[in-house]
Amino acid sequence: MKQNIVHIALVVDDYDDAIAFYTTKLNFVLLEDTYQPEQNKRWVVVSPPNSQGTTILLAKASTPVQENFVGNQAGGRVFLFLGTDDFYRDYEQMYERGIEFVREPKEVDYGTVAVFKDLYGNLWDLIQFSDSHPNSKRFR
Repeated sequence: MKQNIVHIALVVDDYDDAIAFYTTKLNFVLLEDTYQPEQNKRWVVVSPPNSQGTTILLAKASTPVQENFVGNQAGGRVFLFLGTDDFYRDYEQMYERGIEFVREPKEVDYGTVAVFKDLYGNLWDLIQFSDSHPNSKRFR
């Protein structure tokens, strides 16, 4: 059997603002933006450039309960992890584009990491895994 996690839903308050943030600030690629008339919503999928893994479904909050989770999907913990093959290249580009880092770069046993906020305040790790870490193979 072979299975993969295909999408992770990220609750947003506006499709176009979210698309703009992820494509201009994080340099993600817009893979799909399709109107779903039967549900009166859009199917919006973004991904880091050259990624072959899980993508992010930008899901607009449609109820008051969902609206309460915009920007706090993980209760204040780091929610998503953006792996890279060149930490300082991406860190510097993101910093120049106005990304707010809440924890500065740090060398740890598993690699180099910093924590940043997305448009809504969700926390992300920007991480380059050390060569000895099992995830480093994904970036070679």
